[in-house]
Amino acid sequence: MAAKKEVKPAPKKNASYHLSKRASDGKWQVFRAGSDKVIKLFDTKAEAEAYTKQMAENQGVGFLTHASKGKNKGRVQKK
Repeated sequence: MAAKKEVKPAPKKNASYHLSKRASDGKWQVFRAGSDKVIKLFDTKAEAEAYTKQMAENQGVGFLTHASKGKNKGRVQKK
């Protein structure tokens, strides 16, 4: 009998995480695309990116980081 192949579910449309800095208190927030609900807050960008990267990998989706300074503030950063 052949072994069953594990099938991962296809990512949902707009299934990505976003990472941005809150203007009110300067904390980094993680949220899902299309949602206003904040999943988790962090004091540093590095902590937030590590957490978001792990969540995205577990869900099989990507994540985007928004710029916190300069003329591109609020826009998605290109890496």
